[in-house]
Amino acid sequence: MFRLREELVDKLKQLAARNNRSLNNYVETILMEIAYNTPNELTRKAIAEAQDDSNLTTVSMDSFDSFMQSLELK
Repeated sequence: MFRLREELVDKLKQLAARNNRSLNNYVETILMEIAYNTPNELTRKAIAEAQDDSNLTTVSMDSFDSFMQSLELK
């Protein structure tokens, strides 16, 4: 047994109903996804790279041509 905030339970009930599922089934599915959906090493590296903003560049949105030119590797 565990306790959840009433607002959270209400929100989960809404989401379960939207998905035509029981509250128990909905919560169990969410927990299973979290518990068993561990990314592999390649995915973890891709996530880390996506979160690393040290190599971001500015993209020009003035026109399509300038946008395409700003995408070219320098």
